[in-house]
Amino acid sequence: MRLLSPWFRKDVSFFLSSRLIKNILGLGYFTTVVSKMSLKKMSFTSKVDNFEEVEESAMSILDLPDLVLECILERLPPAALCSMAGVCSSLRSRCISDHFWEKHMKKKWGRIIGPAAYREWQWHIALRTRKDSSHLKQGKPKGLMRVLSIVRPSWWIKSKVDDSSKQCSLPDDSIMSWFLALETGRFWFPAQVYNRENGHVGFMLSCYDAELSYDPRTDTFQARYPPHGRRAVAIENYVPWERLRAPPFDTSPHDLHISDCLNELRPGDNIEIQWRRNKEFPYGWWYGVVGHLESCDGNDNYCRCHNSDTVVLEFNQYTAGSRWRRATINRKEHREEGNEADGFYGGIRKLCSEEEISTWKCLWPSEIL
Repeated sequence: MRLLSPWFRKDVSFFLSSRLIKNILGLGYFTTVVSKMSLKKMSFTSKVDNFEEVEESAMSILDLPDLVLECILERLPPAALCSMAGVCSSLRSRCISDHFWEKHMKKKWGRIIGPAAYREWQWHIALRTRKDSSHLKQGKPKGLMRVLSIVRPSWWIKSKVDDSSKQCSLPDDSIMSWFLALETGRFWFPAQVYNRENGHVGFMLSCYDAELSYDPRTDTFQARYPPHGRRAVAIENYVPWERLRAPPFDTSPHDLHISDCLNELRPGDNIEIQWRRNKEFPYGWWYGVVGHLESCDGNDNYCRCHNSDTVVLEFNQYTAGSRWRRATINRKEHREEGNEADGFYGGIRKLCSEEEISTWKCLWPSEIL
């Protein structure tokens, strides 16, 4: 390659890059990629004057320009990127870079991972660091090899190219380490679940906090709902991705949300409101819409409900006449309102995202409750 002109090197790099991408994505993993070029008795009149013959030689993927190699690695799925990291120390240092794994993390986990989950991960790695010395004394694989051997045996192989690669460990605080912990289900993280406990009628069109663990075999989650009052820990299996989200606010489920949208609420607005059965229970977020006052006929041309201090909230998943169908709050003085019989209504958030509104409507029960 050193004897070739930039013009020819560009063509060869493009050809090799295309072939390498196809091989990588098709096989899933490989130890080294070798391409033999026989360039005997080739002449270039205008590009290379004195070039006549190059002996047959081998070229590995590491001989590619840095930019080409980076473009290849960026296109690899997580499993193939893990395999590449097991080839040698040079590829490992590239493949464990946060630059590559940040994209995979955001694509797969970004919708359900929030600040609370990140804090939980930081505590998790702090506790795990204390145990590393004892694991090493027992002769277990270190760093990346230990992580990959847990993930899936076919994802990793011992390098025959560079024995020193065994000495390079995967940083606990790397995004790759976090991704693998989530992917294997070894890390439980906080998030929120729509229609908890398999859509139990008592939780229809609500969203509650839970601890989640991913099951890669079924591509679903196990949810643990915290105990409250006399209620023990509730466990739900096979929770699909569609029923999960990251908490909208980085606060405890027992904290009252301070509403900042009360003056903006008008009939027809989609909202979520905190509600809990009693003071010992955590809040859940419940879906509803802003309704009209009883004195209003609903005609938009004459409606003045938005000028009133009283705001009507409707939960149309319940039958007309149900005590859960309607609730009223004071626009100016609203904090937590309610009683032990009907529960307590807390903070309100107005839904402005069409994606959030659509998610709630997709969860709408098939029958009126």
